[in-house]
Amino acid sequence: MNPWLLAAIIVAVVIAVVIRRMIGEPVNARELFVAPLVLTGIGILSLIKKTDLTGTDLTWVMTGAVLAAALGALRGATVQLVDKGGVLWQRYSGRTFLALLGTLAVTVGFGILAVRMGMHENARPIQLSIGVSFLGESLMVGRRGMASGIPFAPARTR
Repeated sequence: MNPWLLAAIIVAVVIAVVIRRMIGEPVNARELFVAPLVLTGIGILSLIKKTDLTGTDLTWVMTGAVLAAALGALRGATVQLVDKGGVLWQRYSGRTFLALLGTLAVTVGFGILAVRMGMHENARPIQLSIGVSFLGESLMVGRRGMASGIPFAPARTR
């Protein structure tokens, strides 16, 4: 797939998720995890396709993935969860956006450090970082939602 097209698709998905969560949306288990898992899968596939990865590259990629998941979980802890119509709803708060900005800053800093410490610049798929970060957020929101006792929204019918 054309890298520019893939980047455009990823940006569109991320923007759509963020806009929906700014407005507020019911928490549905399937929808909570589909986008992060798809992005993570795309990132893993692009990593598998790379033939020139070194042990240093893989170490930095794995460390970056753990960092992204932790930052995503931190962001997930700031998402507002409320009972609306008898089901769980989520909405990004101002603190969520501060956490998002912090996540971006830390991720950029980590990427610069990794390259200076020997990782090849093209070894770290951005889709993997974004996907794992949103997966960490989804896991935290899911855990908090289950602990709240408020039922998740049913799957949307078509």
